[in-house]
Formats: sequence, C-alpha cells, structure tokens
Amino acid sequence: MGETGTRAGEWLAWALSKVEADHGAVHLLFPQAERRGGTGARRALLGALHADEATIRTLYERGDTGERLTILAALPELGLGAAAVPLVEDALRTNDARLVTAALGPYGARWLDDHAFRQGVLKCVFMGIPLASVSGLDRRTDAELTRMLSDYATERRAAGRPVPHDILERI
Repeated sequence: MGETGTRAGEWLAWALSKVEADHGAVHLLFPQAERRGGTGARRALLGALHADEATIRTLYERGDTGERLTILAALPELGLGAAAVPLVEDALRTNDARLVTAALGPYGARWLDDHAFRQGVLKCVFMGIPLASVSGLDRRTDAELTRMLSDYATERRAAGRPVPHDILERI
C-alpha cells in the first residue's frame, strides 16, 4: 500500500471511530469521505451508522448526487427494512437517470409496492433507461405492468415511432 493508500486507510479508520462514537459526526465526514478515505469510504461510514434511519435520511436529503447514489446503492446492506422507501421514491421523482436507475436497484426491487415499482419501470422507459438495469424485473413483472408496456408500445406505433426492443421482449 502506497503512502496515499496508507493515509486514506488511516483517515477512514479515524472517521469510522468518530461516527461510531457520535452518529452526528457523519454529517461533516460523509461529503469528504471518498476524497479522504478512498473508494468505498462513504459506504463504510453508512455501515457505521448501524441502521440509524434518521441520520441516513438526512444525509440523503442534504447530499449531492454522488452522495445520494452511494446511499441508494448501499440500502440493501444497511438493515433498514422498508424504512428507506421514501428515499427511493424521491429518487424516482427526479429526472436524473443515474438516480432513477439506482432507485430501481435491489432495494427498490425488494421494497417498493407494486404500483410504485410499475411507475418506476415506466419512468425508465420514458427516460430511455434500459430495462436490463431494473433489478428484479423478471420477478416483479405482472399482468398490469405487461399491459402498461403494451399500451405504451401501441401508442408509439400509432405515432409512427419505434418501440424499444427491451419493451418488445416483455409484451
């Protein structure tokens, strides 16, 4: 490990001890974690919160896109159960394809209700996000989602527009 790696490891160990002792410390440390602690440092800090739902929610709400993406990606590991569904729903309301894709990752596939999941899949279709990026799509596809995708394909054809191949595979 080079000098930079050693410093990053030392910073991360220090930051983890601070967060373990006081969850509030994460608000100052989380934004700088990747720069100071290296790749994966933010996820490590989230793990040190031991499913502190309120703190994780605040980090998400105050975070930039990179911080929000890290939180969404880490949700399956954080032991929050369904408590973080509002964060996923917030990401699905954005027009940022990265956040929408992350929202429909493993956590969203597990915890979103059927209606929200279907709407998220349609949002992917409208935004041109490949359906292959939606976790659990094969398991979560039901008659209603198939109908919605079929209706979308019918509208596209009626307008003389092409239907994306990943939709044709599902209807």
